Amino acid sequence: MLVMPKPDLTVLARRGEIAAALRAIVPGESVIETPTQMRVYESDGLTAYRQMPMIVVLPETTEQVSQALRYAFENKIKVVPRGAGTSLSGGALPLEDGILLGLARFNRILDIDFENRCAVVQPGVTNLGITKAVEHRGFYYAPDPSSQIACTIGGNVAENSGGVHCLKYGLTANNVLGIEMVLITGEIIRLGGKHLDSEGYDLLGLMTGSEGLLGVVTEVTVRILQKPETARAVLVGFPSSEDAGQCVADIISAGIIPGGMEMMDRPAIHAVEQFVHADYPLDVEALLIVELDGPQVEVDHLITRVSAIARKNKSKTLRVSNSEEERLLFWAGRKAAFPAVGRISPDYMCMDGTIPRKKLPEVLAGMAVLSQKYDLRVANVFHAGDGNLHPLILFDANLDGELDHAEKFGADILRLCVKVGGVLTGEHGVGVEKRDLMPEMFSQIDLDQQLRLKCAFDGQGLLNPGKVFPTLHSCAEMGRVHVSGGKMAHPEIPRF
Repeated sequence: MLVMPKPDLTVLARRGEIAAALRAIVPGESVIETPTQMRVYESDGLTAYRQMPMIVVLPETTEQVSQALRYAFENKIKVVPRGAGTSLSGGALPLEDGILLGLARFNRILDIDFENRCAVVQPGVTNLGITKAVEHRGFYYAPDPSSQIACTIGGNVAENSGGVHCLKYGLTANNVLGIEMVLITGEIIRLGGKHLDSEGYDLLGLMTGSEGLLGVVTEVTVRILQKPETARAVLVGFPSSEDAGQCVADIISAGIIPGGMEMMDRPAIHAVEQFVHADYPLDVEALLIVELDGPQVEVDHLITRVSAIARKNKSKTLRVSNSEEERLLFWAGRKAAFPAVGRISPDYMCMDGTIPRKKLPEVLAGMAVLSQKYDLRVANVFHAGDGNLHPLILFDANLDGELDHAEKFGADILRLCVKVGGVLTGEHGVGVEKRDLMPEMFSQIDLDQQLRLKCAFDGQGLLNPGKVFPTLHSCAEMGRVHVSGGKMAHPEIPRF
């Protein structure tokens, strides 16, 4: 059962007044309050939970964001920031008595500095849009989530998104140099910049992955990289997921850091091949994509080493891309895994746990047991190189009880990840999906300290409340209570 902050009836009663005040800040059609127009904002990528916002506002300038947040602060109105809505953890789920602050109109690239290898962009620019803007000079932006064609850089900062190439080139946190952000009070501050490191506390690191709880990002400076001289992918099929998992561990232990290393199990392989026609082998239980990049002589040498390690781990098939088109086709299948699975099941729930690589066989075996327990199929895709798992639980929400079973199945998978020394999320964030599982990983002292940090930025708890923390308390109460103790008294959000 998902519970969210109890709506403030006095705020709801002032809805017309609030809309008028916001229109004075953001004129034209940028304030939306009709149910039909707001319907598209009722959920993010976690569509099992939906809630209509009180009002949607779509600012275009940092000053408009500042004024809107200052108004919300002075009038004690909750605010939920939103990018493209591709989040899979419910991080952008609206509130019944809250303003949904959409940043889609912040969609300009402000500066490209090839000499300093960085770009300054607004948060509504898509992830792939950054690469498109710099590729004519042989540059690209490294983090590449599967939703990169749609997800925005602001959302990537909020969730610390990764992607298939994060093993070698890092997550968003490793590729963001600076941000401009607006605090709930309306103050505009800058953290970092075009320089590599900043003095003082690492507030930039704190903001990256903060899920909209500390401030609203209105500008991002990202690192851009030169494309490697050579990039080739090795497609390897294995008779079991355990063999593939051991191959991953052996490649890393050999000191080889691929540009990307992804794994799919049999259900995912078959779904993807029917969807993309990437010529994947269908007689294997697991498929590994290993991309090696750098100078050609180095790539050729590493392909030889990876091939030997794969054969040692009982590989059944092995293909090396011989052209850029073939390499991209290998990856097209992996990046299309989520929509491909949507063709074989009415609904699916995408999980996001991270484990030590050596625990992969154990976790796969545990998920097989859970699949039988809940009588639900699961297709697995992994960022195998860094241990980030994306089990896709297949279910039919039209069948009584299946959504509930899917949620319990997913929770047990995440508990298993924590049990073997992993964490609840690798890149999707906590949001509402994993919020109530936080005590599985953190003690009361841990959670209390995290909430005190939020209180330093947002003392009234107005920014994205109901997310991340399993129990809500006011900042004034923090000296007397524990975050994970006490009772929650909030209404249930409808599930669909």
